[in-house]
Amino acid sequence: MKGKNKYFRRSHISEAKFRAIIRYFVHDLPASKIADLSDISRPTINKILLKLRIRMAQVCEDSSPLSGEIEVDESYFGARRVRGKRGRGASGKTIVFGLLERQGKVYTEIVPDASKKQLQAAIRGKASLDSIIHSDGWRGYNGLVDVGYEKHLRVHHGKNEFARGNCHINGIESFWSYAKRRLAKFNGVPKETFYFHLKECEFRFNHREENLYDRILTLLRENQL
Repeated sequence: MKGKNKYFRRSHISEAKFRAIIRYFVHDLPASKIADLSDISRPTINKILLKLRIRMAQVCEDSSPLSGEIEVDESYFGARRVRGKRGRGASGKTIVFGLLERQGKVYTEIVPDASKKQLQAAIRGKASLDSIIHSDGWRGYNGLVDVGYEKHLRVHHGKNEFARGNCHINGIESFWSYAKRRLAKFNGVPKETFYFHLKECEFRFNHREENLYDRILTLLRENQL
């Protein structure tokens, strides 16, 4: 069928133009710039990008459990200047928990708080029990060996300890830095779409060694938008 787009069902956008949009997206251009370059309205571009982020989030959520040496940590996303308590418990922030498989992938999850109950539930849901867990000294990570994990190693940031041999969480902290730099370009992400932007960061990080343009097109050939 003439004009059929095998990546985007029921679309009036040609396949060639759609591939160009994906290429602009891969290069991390803002929606306004993509709209200008593709000569497609900003609302339509926004809808396409949201659909892409939703698809990326599905891929991230369906990923296999992590194993081996895993770094765990939480980070706080939101306005830089918020009055009140800093760090864990800071008001007005979105709390994101992350697990990073060394030499592998990262997985993120928005959590309501940094309590032991929440963090251990997230770890047990995504890390195999034969994993070696690396964390900081936060009490929310107490008892991981008691629930079946092979080994739990800690660095105590409160005592200015950031690495002890192979024991550190530098990998997951590097991911937090990467994600916050990316999200800062949007000058504020709406709360209702923050999850999808976060998962885009996760997807890009997890496929950093691949050709992202080819990876996305393959994903859409398998299951159209």
